[in-house]
Amino acid sequence: MITSEETLAALRDRSHYGIDELLQIMQVLRSENGCPWDKEQSHASIRQDLIEECYEVIEAIDADSVPMMREELGDVLLQVVFHCQIEAEQSHFTFDDICDELCKKLVQRHPHVFGETKVSSSDEVLKNWDSIKQESKHQETATETLESVCKALPALMYAQKLGKRASRSGMDWRSAEDAFQYIRLETDELAAAMQSGDSAQIEEEFGDLLFSCVNTARHLHIDAETALRSAAEKFLRRFAETENLVRQDGREMKELPIETLDVYWGKAKENLE
Repeated sequence: MITSEETLAALRDRSHYGIDELLQIMQVLRSENGCPWDKEQSHASIRQDLIEECYEVIEAIDADSVPMMREELGDVLLQVVFHCQIEAEQSHFTFDDICDELCKKLVQRHPHVFGETKVSSSDEVLKNWDSIKQESKHQETATETLESVCKALPALMYAQKLGKRASRSGMDWRSAEDAFQYIRLETDELAAAMQSGDSAQIEEEFGDLLFSCVNTARHLHIDAETALRSAAEKFLRRFAETENLVRQDGREMKELPIETLDVYWGKAKENLE
């Protein structure tokens, strides 16, 4: 693709841009006379960028920042367009193909809007969605629905989604209390593994304990990923306050025994309550 000066000027001097211009700009950046860095990229090389941009959208949502959300959603869209351009150059698919497939999926999975299906609640909508999805993906067994869960998800999210899918087939605890009993059981098994000193067994039992915690969270209607993040952020606040108290006394944390640090930690908790 040879880009004319008129094309570059038209793209440079616009007062407002839309999706067509975004697609054209990405095409220019990947062209023969485009950006050396953009031309070198592949799906694999910008994989992490897409992950990071998605997390930055989540950060914007958590911060309830409209300007930040607008910017970060744009960055995610850039990643989508980037990957599409790479595939378009190979004549595999285009951005329009993605839009076409997505629109068809949305129409198909909302028969209560675009068809004659009647629903009375959001729960029915979700059940219909899952049923249509399973049929469209030719999933005939419950195992196939579990195997279709994205393995690239963070481990807590992956585990929670597996448990949720399994529950639809009846494979689940009756209550949060029943699920919680397995935390106690797995804790005992981890303790026994630690006594044995078998590192492989310790790792396995630790994983089982985490999985039991995730399933208990699901029964308590708690998102395990969110709960752990909140706990980590709370730890950070308490750590910062502990360090502040230590320094106020003219001391350094790394020079103090854990027993002394525990005393400061207790004071920090009291200060932040």
